[in-house]
Amino acid sequence: MEFDAVKAVEATTKWIRDWFEINGPGCNAIVGISGGKDSSIAAALCCEALGKDRVIGVLMPNGEQSDIDMAKLLVDHLGIEHYIINIKGAFDSLTEQVGLAGIEISKDSVINLPPRLRMSTLYAVGQSKNGRVVNTCNLSEDWVGYSTRYGDSVGDFSPMSCFTTAEIRAMGRVLGLPSVLIEKVPSDGLSGMSDEDKLGFTYAVLDRYIRTGEIDDPATKERIDTLHKRNLFKLRFMDCFKYDGVEVKAEF
Repeated sequence: MEFDAVKAVEATTKWIRDWFEINGPGCNAIVGISGGKDSSIAAALCCEALGKDRVIGVLMPNGEQSDIDMAKLLVDHLGIEHYIINIKGAFDSLTEQVGLAGIEISKDSVINLPPRLRMSTLYAVGQSKNGRVVNTCNLSEDWVGYSTRYGDSVGDFSPMSCFTTAEIRAMGRVLGLPSVLIEKVPSDGLSGMSDEDKLGFTYAVLDRYIRTGEIDDPATKERIDTLHKRNLFKLRFMDCFKYDGVEVKAEF
């Protein structure tokens, strides 16, 4: 079935509006703005649902951010209240303290620490500005675990987690966002590589496989399936030990 972006935008904005009526009447939507398509479209959806006066953008560079002009373009385009909070001091201090504790911090830790600091920042803003934090992940990223656990993978509500990358872009066009934001090559802004370079396949291939089950390259299929299985824990509630007083029951 062909994707109807207009209908998807209408349904998503209604869902956001209804969610706030139950979980935060009168509260603001707090969005971490990176300058990429996902945060741009999430912010636009919230503006459509709640009005721009109830959407707050937070730009969180780690020192210098080469594409911060894209984030500024988005908040100016939407006309939303926004703040720039640089996390470099927190990042440098924490990595230094880990080192002083005698731990050689790993490359993956260095890459994943900024998203976790950014999420802490969003919640600090949210609890100070009567807000609820938006999760900006999409289905394609979630499918292969392309997010940081307790970083950009979390939030109070997730309006886009059932839409693929291609579908999100189509919704961005319906919302009238500048094409430079919609078509911007996705990158984590941390590793110096594009998402697709790191994953080893394109989002177009992934999206097709998710929606149709069709894929041309067996090796790519195996890689996607492996990533999906390996990262399912990111989409579950935390695994909890269940003890009935008699025997151990391992459930994962």
